[in-house]
Amino acid sequence: MSASLPAAAGASADDLDATMMRRCLELAARAAGRTAPNPMVGAVIVADGAVVAEGWHRASGQAHAEVDALSKVGGRAPGATMYVNLEPCCHHGRTPPCTDAILASGVRRVVVGMVDPDPRVSGAGIRILRRAGIEVVVGVEEAACRSLNLGFLRVQEAGRAAVVLKAAITLDGRIAAADGRSRWITGPQARRAGHALRDRCDAVMVGRGTLEADDPSLTTRGIDGGRDAVPVVLDSMLRCAPGARVLHAGRRPLIFAAEDAPERSDLPAEVVRVPRDDAGLDLGAVLRELASRGLQTVLVEGGARVHRSLLDAGLVDRVHLFVAPRVLAGGPGWVAGPPYGLETAPTLSLCEVRRHGDDLELVLESACSRES
Repeated sequence: MSASLPAAAGASADDLDATMMRRCLELAARAAGRTAPNPMVGAVIVADGAVVAEGWHRASGQAHAEVDALSKVGGRAPGATMYVNLEPCCHHGRTPPCTDAILASGVRRVVVGMVDPDPRVSGAGIRILRRAGIEVVVGVEEAACRSLNLGFLRVQEAGRAAVVLKAAITLDGRIAAADGRSRWITGPQARRAGHALRDRCDAVMVGRGTLEADDPSLTTRGIDGGRDAVPVVLDSMLRCAPGARVLHAGRRPLIFAAEDAPERSDLPAEVVRVPRDDAGLDLGAVLRELASRGLQTVLVEGGARVHRSLLDAGLVDRVHLFVAPRVLAGGPGWVAGPPYGLETAPTLSLCEVRRHGDDLELVLESACSRES
């Protein structure tokens, strides 16, 4: 592979570093939903003014991005610059340390998007490279690097899975008509984008109310090469019907129930018992349990009470709202419970707007996600 670097009149080295880092992120995102418990990482090698190799981490246990890129040039890139969105690892896991491969390659400059929060690394990889005389630049496009690996960061920094809320709503925030009908709020293009979210997340969660109202399968459909996320059901008293579609449609589900819920032997699922709190199941305990199973990002598709509980607990990291250009003036909203006051209302920041046919997708992040 050899491609000239993007050229622009007066382009600075910082501009080129940012361009290459964004390419790393594009490569890394190809493996979304497939690398857990590892992060998504992409790497680009530049030599003599051209991109000579690219790589990315495809799945846990497979070559890391740096090694994948170096394999395209026979492991040698003397004098080259390597770009990577996460600090190279320096410990032995299922694969050898990436720092060893970089040192052996002859690379003379490494541009890193962000420091790896994994305590086994956490700056040690950067120090190893610098001690060997390699120039290391850190923090290029850092916010975008953190955003891409939100789930990995939540597990490393908070010990829990990241929460992504998703809802299809009308302009006035309704998820169903007053008579309960909800198919379809949005059009086919927006629904396909919703399935793409399932493909990119490690788990997809609903509460028992949504399970009873919609009987969803929670599978991924209409996505080329798509795969099913792990279905997760919140069912405090374990009342799930044995014939529910989610139990028979795809991957084996996890059902979270309270410690005092009755025993059930008729459910083709793994039942996980967690403590209660004032709002029902301890959702923090649910998210910690998911993280312990290598599930880094959970897509929450309802219902409104689950959304409210997560917002109240300060556990929401990102929100995807698919907004249809219609008004119902009645019916349930996507967040249940009593009204918030202006002073206590959860605050979200609009990060991106995407169009899917006649519908819009609003991507928002919580204040805590932006500050972490």
